[in-house]
Amino acid sequence: MSVKEITAGLPWWVTWVLIPAIVLVVFGGLIMALVGFIIGLLFKVLLAAALIAGAIFLVRQFMSTSSSGSGR
Repeated sequence: MSVKEITAGLPWWVTWVLIPAIVLVVFGGLIMALVGFIIGLLFKVLLAAALIAGAIFLVRQFMSTSSSGSGR
């Protein structure tokens, strides 16, 4: 039995409003936890990339100023 057969005699608002609302109420906490985890993970990845890029930039700046100063 498919979903179309189950919802065949029901009004449109049951299929498109009531059923999604029930799913959100039941699984809303789980959905929000997953979305929060993904956003937090993405933020940590971007923060790590920015810190690594900053460290590489600072080391290259330090190396270029120390090598040009010692050549005189």
